[in-house]
Amino acid sequence: MEKLQQAGLFGGGLTTVSGPLVARYNDCLAMLGIKPVKLKRFQIDGLGWSPEVAAELKDDYYLNLGDANSYGIILSPEQFDQPIYRPFHSFDRDLMYAVFTAYQKEIKDITKDSAICLHVDQGLDTYYESFDLLKIEKVSVHFKISGDLDKNKAEQMALIEEYNQGNNFFHRDIHKKLLASALAYGDLRDRKVHLEPISVEVNSFYTKAFGGVFVLRDFIKEIMVFESMETFKKSISNTTHEVMLFHKEHEELHKTLVDHLIVECNLKRAETTPKYTRIKKHLLVEHLKDAEHPMAEILENEFLYKRYFNTLSPDERKLISGVEIYNEKIAQSNQFKRKDLVDYRIFLALHEPHSSIEDEHRALIWKLLVKIMPLDPVALYWFDKESFYELFPKYDESYQDWIIERIKERNKEFKL
Repeated sequence: MEKLQQAGLFGGGLTTVSGPLVARYNDCLAMLGIKPVKLKRFQIDGLGWSPEVAAELKDDYYLNLGDANSYGIILSPEQFDQPIYRPFHSFDRDLMYAVFTAYQKEIKDITKDSAICLHVDQGLDTYYESFDLLKIEKVSVHFKISGDLDKNKAEQMALIEEYNQGNNFFHRDIHKKLLASALAYGDLRDRKVHLEPISVEVNSFYTKAFGGVFVLRDFIKEIMVFESMETFKKSISNTTHEVMLFHKEHEELHKTLVDHLIVECNLKRAETTPKYTRIKKHLLVEHLKDAEHPMAEILENEFLYKRYFNTLSPDERKLISGVEIYNEKIAQSNQFKRKDLVDYRIFLALHEPHSSIEDEHRALIWKLLVKIMPLDPVALYWFDKESFYELFPKYDESYQDWIIERIKERNKEFKL
């Protein structure tokens, strides 16, 4: 991870928590029934999740009280539009953006001396089966302010109203109560500390519940795609729901996604893309044994690349170059079949969201595609960072350097 941190590809956009902010963070943890952390300094992302706190608690999803109950913590306006490193749902970032957009002034005011705990309410106390995910159509965010600042303001305003009635300004008891409130909490009259719940409509989404599930709506039929084979097998035994069920590795899934105009692949166009070049080089690294040169040098030096490519067996070379071979032959005769010449893994990895897919769904479909076939490290970094961070340490060190450069290169254009 050190390489990624130095390259600005991990840990960026985190807000530092120290001093009194630590106590406020612990106040929010206490609301969730979590013991206070011993850390004096740590960092949090846009949702309030901290890698250091997760390490201390030995729980990457400590802000979840069960799969159906997610929470967040706001300590600073600086968290606005910052990365979320451990999202439990694909809509988490959109939710936080909606919260900060709706309550920008209030958040700035409240976080002067308090913290905000968020409860992401899906209208379900718990999930009993994977089909409960189909019930999620709207998600609401409820707010709880540490130290009951909103309640304290309400009490102070009630005292002021009582003070202004009739001759109550003569009553010493009211004077004492007002003075005590002002000394304890300051003048709260003009403070913006009340946050009404926010609701957001949810269509297609991904959740880590049940081992990872995609729920795809707004298409010909509802589709659920499972990462866990165990959950998939349990779900297909239930025939009461009109929904198409697939495991991510099933070939039938690919056909359905194409037929429903969710994904598409043009092999002629794909051959000319940087994405295809990266996939070929990734496969070369997979097949190379005992290289004398650093992987990064092999992949960037045309002469070295050809030298090492030709050390592979004929079948390995055909596998890596299958798309070029197929495009060349199909231009001469339509008798050739794609499945005979193009490796199925490469074919899947070259798919992209269908051109008709709305922008709000494109990132979700990209995420599904890299879950199905993670051969392109740049796409994996963009759309499934957790899987990328798990795989990255397993790569050859020089190949790691090459991947970092490719990500930084494509980040400038944000184009695969």
